[in-house]
Amino acid sequence: MYQDRTEAGSQLAEILTNHNYGQIIILAIPRGGIVVAAPIAQRLEVPINVLITKKIGHPAHAEIAIGAVMPDGSAIIDAEAQNIFDEEYISQATIKAYQEIKRRLSVYQATETLPQLAGKTAIIIDDGIATGHTVKAAIKWLRTLKPAKVILAIPVAPPDIIAELSSQVEEIICPTQPKQLRAVGFYYHDFSPISEADALSILAEINQHNAIGQK
Repeated sequence: MYQDRTEAGSQLAEILTNHNYGQIIILAIPRGGIVVAAPIAQRLEVPINVLITKKIGHPAHAEIAIGAVMPDGSAIIDAEAQNIFDEEYISQATIKAYQEIKRRLSVYQATETLPQLAGKTAIIIDDGIATGHTVKAAIKWLRTLKPAKVILAIPVAPPDIIAELSSQVEEIICPTQPKQLRAVGFYYHDFSPISEADALSILAEINQHNAIGQK
């Protein structure tokens, strides 16, 4: 159980500082991932970049993901969902999600592109994983940018998802792996919503002491 996202990030930072990953790019998934990334960025003395993917929700239960959209507009859809839902719904949901991704990238880092990742270590950070759709989307897309390594640093996720993702990245750091994940927020004493304004404030505070992005 973590006190809050900042404590979770501090625990991850403690582990990450014991590794030599070479040149690092931190990619936080807004909004909670930015809070978790803050103590990590401070310890590693690197800026926070954002990595935005967006889930495609079940038409009757929007909080249940049936897929996710990547920053280039492509999507990963559950095989089962492809058989259940018509192409029109998936297509429209993908377009809507992509529009929101572009808006968020513009707000968070004033650009729709990530820093150059070729030959560098990309560390993906979020506050937890439930279904893994957004993280799978992020990893698949990042691989097209040719990073030397992809590291996943997550405070909490179920072991079956970790096992599934382990073949897609070089390393996963996840201290808390409950067999039955009730909800990510259950593993935090304080899992208060993070506003866009709060996330932007954290980015500004961290990145004013570091170069914004790495060449």
